[in-house]
Amino acid sequence: MTPTFVFTNAAVLTMDPNGPRATAVAVDGDRITAVGTDAEIAALAGPETRKIDAQGRTLLPGFVESHVHLFMGGYNETVIRADRVSGMEELRAAVSDYAAGHPDLALLLGQGASYQILGPDRSLDRHVLDEICPDRPLALMAYDFHTAWANNAALKAAGLLEGRELPRGNEVVMGADGKATGELHEKLAMLPVLDVRNVGGRESHGMSGIEPPVPPTAKERQEDRETLKVGLRHAARHGITTMHNMDGNRYMLEVLREVEEEGNLISRVKVPFHLTAEMDISELDRASAMTRDFTGDTLSCNFVKIFLDGVIASGTAAMIEPYANRPGHRGDMLFTREDFIAAATEIDKRGMQIAIHAIGDAAVRLALDGYEAAANANGPRDRRHRIEHVEMLQPDDLGRFAELGVVASMQPPHAPVREDDTTVGIGPDRAGMAYAWRTIADTGAMVAFSSDWPIVPISPLAGIQAAMTRKNWAEGLRDQRLELQDVLAAYTRNGAYVGYAEDLTGMIRPGMKADLALLSGDIEKAQADQIGALEVDLTLFDGQVTYER
Repeated sequence: MTPTFVFTNAAVLTMDPNGPRATAVAVDGDRITAVGTDAEIAALAGPETRKIDAQGRTLLPGFVESHVHLFMGGYNETVIRADRVSGMEELRAAVSDYAAGHPDLALLLGQGASYQILGPDRSLDRHVLDEICPDRPLALMAYDFHTAWANNAALKAAGLLEGRELPRGNEVVMGADGKATGELHEKLAMLPVLDVRNVGGRESHGMSGIEPPVPPTAKERQEDRETLKVGLRHAARHGITTMHNMDGNRYMLEVLREVEEEGNLISRVKVPFHLTAEMDISELDRASAMTRDFTGDTLSCNFVKIFLDGVIASGTAAMIEPYANRPGHRGDMLFTREDFIAAATEIDKRGMQIAIHAIGDAAVRLALDGYEAAANANGPRDRRHRIEHVEMLQPDDLGRFAELGVVASMQPPHAPVREDDTTVGIGPDRAGMAYAWRTIADTGAMVAFSSDWPIVPISPLAGIQAAMTRKNWAEGLRDQRLELQDVLAAYTRNGAYVGYAEDLTGMIRPGMKADLALLSGDIEKAQADQIGALEVDLTLFDGQVTYER
């Protein structure tokens, strides 16, 4: 058949170990039909073929974004962009402008705030936010979504000003005056403030593990479709053709199916069921139903997301030894050991994949223990369970990833390159096992890379640069940088494997789906510290152009 696309004069990095390089690729419909030399592939073209002379630019498999929050990424464009401001006056101006433009909002919400947004010597609290906005509820979310700060009006509206007892791992921080300081740690402390919103509460789609309490109206569903399409287009602009979403519920899957029926689902998307510590294990029946009902090559479920802990910067990550800057403090696990192992065993028994948020080394150890217990209880099968982030790791647990077949799903842009709120919690004695992706990869374990967008920008090219140029924040630590081919594999072939899609995408070879990314230059000729400056010129998903610069 005559190809629909022919790429020639390209630096093709196929990510196929059996044929790693070529100069030309042919595409017919949604499939790659031929990979070879310019002469071989050019001869296949017909009058209707779109012929693309790559002029030496790199052609790659479409990037696999293995850890992303698609809806929040799109929604993030509609709130106060706290990630773009620094200092009291810039923050005051951003809040004032947003408040003037949104007079009907019950809660003014900002996202992306640095823990040191006001500088190293001044912390956010309700008093600071009252200075900025004394008369309307205001809350700012930290860039990692594990801490929020609320003003007096927001705390009153949420019923938190006098504090509240919450399950382990969640905290309304109290001050010496017996009132809440405004600092809120983890989901159950933040949700009462977020519930003050009068826009439906759908913005965090699935993060709480529940369905919308009130069925969204037709107008709200349309708004949600548009938000998801904003996120999908943004991902396509960066060469992404597959996404593993890390929050979700049935409603999100249904809305994405509506987007797909419109012809606008321009990426493969996996959406999990989110199991929380408050749920009875029988809630997994909903996960099984989601898995049964969404099985397509483009839209699927078949995995469960679990949070075991928080983050190091706020002291909510679960550590084996105390935090270096907080004597005696180890953080709290969100699940008891018994409950988590029971949940992991049951999910595994149902044949679903598990993705566990585990940042502290105690949480990583418990995740590995749960996977080992599940394997012992349920017998051999192709599991591909994952641990998300793995920011701290005890040396005794290093070899268990490869032994248990567990994937380390990590985010190179997260690794600190200078001292900050995270590194002071880790301390120098255990810094060598922090963000240790090369150390893990050297054991033979599978490593997949991603961004965690909107925590950091979604760009895989920026992530590739971060993985190749990482500088340690302290002297004498092991070099965790990886070579280009290994990093590219972590953003393509490995991600496809983690998503059980290695027969569809992640490599350029005949018969695979035509998921491709054409870069603005030759990535192998670029200096490592300039890779992030490259751009994506063309993205193909299922053989259709989803982005062209």
